[in-house]
Amino acid sequence: MKENPKHIRISEYNYPLPDERIAKFPLPVRDQSKLLIYRHGEISEDVFTSLPEYLPAGSLMIFNNTKVIQARLHFRKETGALIEVFCLEPIQPNDYVLNFQQTEHAAWLCMVGNLKKWKDGPLCREMTVKGFPITLTATRGECRGTSHWIDFRWDNPEVTFADILEVFGELPIPPYLNRDTEESDKETYQTVYSKIKGSVAAPTAGLHFTPRVLDALTEKGIDLEELTLHVGAGTFKPVKSEEIEGHEMHTEYISVSRSIIKKLIDHDACATAVGTTSVRTLESLYHIGVTLANNPEATEEQLHVKQWQPYETECDVRPVVALQKILGYLDRHGMEALHTSTQIIIAPGYDYKIVKAMVTNFHQPQSTLLLLVSAFVKGNWHTIYDYALGHDFRFLSYGDSSLLIP
Repeated sequence: MKENPKHIRISEYNYPLPDERIAKFPLPVRDQSKLLIYRHGEISEDVFTSLPEYLPAGSLMIFNNTKVIQARLHFRKETGALIEVFCLEPIQPNDYVLNFQQTEHAAWLCMVGNLKKWKDGPLCREMTVKGFPITLTATRGECRGTSHWIDFRWDNPEVTFADILEVFGELPIPPYLNRDTEESDKETYQTVYSKIKGSVAAPTAGLHFTPRVLDALTEKGIDLEELTLHVGAGTFKPVKSEEIEGHEMHTEYISVSRSIIKKLIDHDACATAVGTTSVRTLESLYHIGVTLANNPEATEEQLHVKQWQPYETECDVRPVVALQKILGYLDRHGMEALHTSTQIIIAPGYDYKIVKAMVTNFHQPQSTLLLLVSAFVKGNWHTIYDYALGHDFRFLSYGDSSLLIP
């Protein structure tokens, strides 16, 4: 059994991050950000447009094509109190696509701002969507942890829930930017390849890519593929416990097509991941394959990757074999894509199975994302972050990027 990281102290993953080093806005041209290259312990720097030069021809690069939804809804009570309802994940129906297509009612798990001012009764807001005047109501249901079940209803069957969010919602930029969302964020806080609506935070490593960088990668002979992980608000959830055992990872929903599983097998289960969300999805695939190797009749619920699962089960299944087990599962069920969820925590002690190189931004101190990076670079994250702090790199979502090759 490998070392279990439950007793890692999060205080060991702290570093000084002055506010002025946090990029409040992106650069005017996305791909002109700085790129830190960490290769086998050596550090250098370049511009992001040079990324293709550092990757081998014939390699496979995987992107997360999730699209950030305008998930913040504001209602004003008759008393004047402003209530914010932040849509986290769909409950009824619990499929993102179906939920966005609803035409009269949709239920979501939401965080509620200014909750104490919302004693009872529904919240109402009148608006015009696609030329139709409608009244949207929000009714509060049961409390689930720090979130609430919220029922949304509206009175026009021509209008979908997606239409309402598009017109009435606000894009949720990260809380640490300490500013209001601006119109420009609607474009700059989406990747150029975003397609599948569902995230409440952008997979920010992808924000540096432009059509010209994607074209240059293709010209280099690098295979580009997309999967989907919908990023939850839990990505910003600070680790409050002294040891990470006390931190509960949020569940995130993933969708991976049969063609990507095949492509991964063709590349001997080796990939360059763009962003920590792609990393978590790819590594979760391995553990789903292990579940299927041990139990070919596993149900969809049993394929969910639990937080500590990688450290508690023997993982002597080869990565290619694990992926073949998933392909077999899809074949048996006549499915074109694997739809499941993951709570995986990747921390020092984790043994990477599929991801061989990673493009990622610079993450918050004492965050689970910093643990993931540390596990990848064998604990050498301090050297990388010291370099970035000493060489004028910009940090967090709108900041600069790094290519990590351990």
